[in-house]
Amino acid sequence: MKTRLNRLMILATAAALTTGLVACNKNDERTAGQQLDSAIAKTEQSAENAEAKAAAAANEAKMAAARTGEQIKEGAAEMRADASAAGSRIADAAGDAAITASVSAGLMKDPDLSAIKIDVDTSNGVVSLKGPAPNAAAKERAETIAKGVSGVKSVSNMLEVRG
Repeated sequence: MKTRLNRLMILATAAALTTGLVACNKNDERTAGQQLDSAIAKTEQSAENAEAKAAAAANEAKMAAARTGEQIKEGAAEMRADASAAGSRIADAAGDAAITASVSAGLMKDPDLSAIKIDVDTSNGVVSLKGPAPNAAAKERAETIAKGVSGVKSVSNMLEVRG
């Protein structure tokens, strides 16, 4: 229906143009019918060109929408990966803090170690012990206490025996 209406409008426009051509161009030796046919052909060609341009523009818009959709999907995937990595780092940090607290609490229960300041640090499950130890046996007990805490992967015992 819409195409038919467009064709009728084109024909009406062509008729109006032809009438104008006939009135303005008296040197044209073509008949009014020939001039009308020429005007209609030109109008139809212009309409076809406009339709082709509209189709090309619609196709470009579809392609741009597809590219945008892909970029959104890629961005969402990157955000999920970043969020997962951040969550993992937070969990690791919380785990390390819990390990440090448990090791420190265990060291405080030992009578030889509780009165001595031992620095406990944990990174990715690796516990570092630094500071003084009253004797070699206390140094070994500190390492044993640290290794007994859940989540400890290894212990770096840098305690210095003083005594």
